[in-house]
Parts: sequence; structure tokens; C-alpha cells
Amino acid sequence: MTSIYTKNGRPLRRDGDDLYARSGTHVARLRGDQAFDPRGKYVGTLVGDQLIYRSTQSATVSSPFAKSSRVGSAQANRAATAQWGDEPPIPD
Repeated sequence: MTSIYTKNGRPLRRDGDDLYARSGTHVARLRGDQAFDPRGKYVGTLVGDQLIYRSTQSATVSSPFAKSSRVGSAQANRAATAQWGDEPPIPD
């Protein structure tokens, strides 16, 4: 598993194409560089090691998937970025 961060610095764990919140909740799946929630709704674009919501891509949809869970992590936040876009709508 590797770590990525949201625009505001919240940590997410990446396991293959799956993204998990700090609590261990399965919050998104990557399709290329775009992430989609379990219902198939766009939640963000992966830019380096950061997930950033970009409104110009918000109409993009993917197929839904069944959620799984992982053990939570105690990873700390990091500083926010100045990248173009917003904080993705992902629960912590």
C-alpha cells in the first residue's frame, strides 16, 4: 500500500486501484488517473500523489463497485497544495 493525499492534505491509502480513507473505509477506485466512488460518481483526479477534484471532469461516470474494508491508519495530514481544483468529496 502507498499513501496519497487530498488537496487539503488528508491521507488516503492506495492498494492497487483502490483508495481507502484513514478509517479503512473503501472510498474510491481509480480508472486511469480518475477516481470514482462506489456508485460510479467522479470524486477526483490523481495528480502525482494528490487527489484533486476538478469540476471540468465532474460529469464523468464509471461503473459501480462493491466496497471492501481495510484496517485504518494513524497517518498524519500534510500541508495543502496550491494545485488547480478543489478538495474531493470523500469522507474521512
